[in-house]
Amino acid sequence: MHKSNATNKSPRGNFFEDFKIGQVFQHATPRTVSDGDSALYIALTGARQVLHSAQPVAHAMGYQNRTIDDLLAFHIALGKTVPDISINAIANLGYAQVQFVRPIYAGDTISAKSTVVGLKQNSDGKSGIVYVQCEALNQDHQVVISWIRWVMVRKSNLDTPAPETVIPELSKVVDAKHLNIPSNIEYDGFDTSITGSSFVWDDYEIGEVINHPSGMTVDESDHTLATKLYQNPARLHFDASKSTYGKRLVFGGHVMSVCRALSYEGLENALSIAAINGGAHCNPTFGGDTLYAHSEVLDRWEIPGRTDVGALRLRLIGVKEKPLRFLSDAASTINGKQSYNPNVVLDLDYTVLMPRR
Repeated sequence: MHKSNATNKSPRGNFFEDFKIGQVFQHATPRTVSDGDSALYIALTGARQVLHSAQPVAHAMGYQNRTIDDLLAFHIALGKTVPDISINAIANLGYAQVQFVRPIYAGDTISAKSTVVGLKQNSDGKSGIVYVQCEALNQDHQVVISWIRWVMVRKSNLDTPAPETVIPELSKVVDAKHLNIPSNIEYDGFDTSITGSSFVWDDYEIGEVINHPSGMTVDESDHTLATKLYQNPARLHFDASKSTYGKRLVFGGHVMSVCRALSYEGLENALSIAAINGGAHCNPTFGGDTLYAHSEVLDRWEIPGRTDVGALRLRLIGVKEKPLRFLSDAASTINGKQSYNPNVVLDLDYTVLMPRR
């Protein structure tokens, strides 16, 4: 009888005990993004930001072409990091210090690398938090996006001693002077009729709350296809047996994209994302959930040396099943810790660029 000599060459991925401070990962599979990617992203999210949709608008502002949607580029870049960083993750917990450094166009090739900057084993000894500093680069080896994220990762060997706890110091906000706006891009004379709203940077006030009117049900097929578009192979999004919830979990980045798309109504002239200051996936989202979005203006900044464009720092709250009556219902403080309403799935602090009058 012939004995099989088959071997398993499939990668096991990294578990919590495999990570070391300072470890650098050069992630596999560079991705050349295309107009087809942009079209599919619109089909899956309903995104309507005009700079990513209309070539003449982008040309008139000084861009080479319409740009790849900021979040599409971010999700693709993040997807590159998953096999090394979070293939064995229980959950993707948050982002900080995300900076969109250079515009990305169809035809550009995105690659990514990550450096481990923090580790903390959980009290149950079965998992831990891994913090990584990530960079996405284009074909010219220029950084196009940089960010820090942290994920909860399983341990494989529970007897492995806990590493020394290192938690990186994270900036709460990317300062206005560090926002990246190419000097050749002009917002002067922007025609607001192309977005359907005359409200520009000057018309928003700190503390203003916008309850975006539309909702979107996230279908199983939509979120699965979107996660494949991002080339994110995290198993808990595809294989229910890998999820602690017993069913497939919607990728948090896709929740972010859907909520950003829903926020268009009320923020039509938020042309691009300059930074993500921080964020949390507060509760899980599953296929069949209906998402709604609320925005709050946290700050309004002038851009040094620019009078044609300003920055709005926004808080985007994503909610499933039904909208919040009041934004204060999103979270409360219990014993000094923030506790989220069980229907809140996203709390995102980000900065957009908007034309000035």
